[in-house]
Amino acid sequence: MITVLGSTGHTGREITRLLLDAGEAVRALGRSERRLAELGDAGAQTLAGDATDVAYLTEAFRGADAVYTLLPFDPRSPGYLAAQARLSEAIVQAIRASGVRHVVALSSVGADRPAGTGFVKSLHAHEQRLRSLDGVNVLLLRAGAFFESFEPALALIQHEGVNGDTVAPDVRIPMVATRDVAAVAAAALRARDFTGVVVRELLGPRDLSPSEVTSIIGRHLGMPDVPYVQFPEADMVAALTQEGLAEDFAALHIEFNRALSDGTLAAREPRSPANSTPTRFEDFARQFAVADCAAPA
Repeated sequence: MITVLGSTGHTGREITRLLLDAGEAVRALGRSERRLAELGDAGAQTLAGDATDVAYLTEAFRGADAVYTLLPFDPRSPGYLAAQARLSEAIVQAIRASGVRHVVALSSVGADRPAGTGFVKSLHAHEQRLRSLDGVNVLLLRAGAFFESFEPALALIQHEGVNGDTVAPDVRIPMVATRDVAAVAAAALRARDFTGVVVRELLGPRDLSPSEVTSIIGRHLGMPDVPYVQFPEADMVAALTQEGLAEDFAALHIEFNRALSDGTLAAREPRSPANSTPTRFEDFARQFAVADCAAPA
């Protein structure tokens, strides 16, 4: 049995599907019974509950040969760092109480840094808690920026004819498809061939700049000349909070972008076959542009 936390999210859903396809018994966790139903129909055992509930997580982890964990978040809810700490502490307590011996944990490039990295600092703290576990083998997957994080740019480009954020336009950033992260995680959960605490970076096929990402999206939308604009930080904070994001999350977003721009958030390993992944951003952009065009107005 393999337990997957966050199984209705980007990585968790794909991990669950891959494991089921491989014939593994899977216990799929999520907050919503309705959203878990599809995975139940596919053959997973489902268990809905609150990821801050140690008793719920302990029950879900007990008897599992391996567990996939991550820190889900709500950018609209204030108190991001405190909420992430509560989740982290609940996960670590449940791992300890359940007796599970292999854990694959989603983290981020830059989680080696204790501060100055925006919301990634919560993942640094989470990694430290996981390292405190005795007798538990932990694989920390430090992923680059998810391709999916650029999906909001689709609407901005279509409606405003521009893409933008506070990241410097030409800084090159490791970016990765969540399905590639899921493939690595699923393989590790099945093999369970890691011992102690192991860090693995997942960097995508190549680094990309915001300007390159914008150009690629624009081409697939028939707008090849769409520009990327580096917005003033105050304007970006105002835009994010107007969209309903919590003020503290907006501030962490700005700090995260600064860390990308000045190189604080960067891969610590040279690119290699072990940390590169196959899906190109061009293929991802084509798929979500086609899906958007096919969606009803």
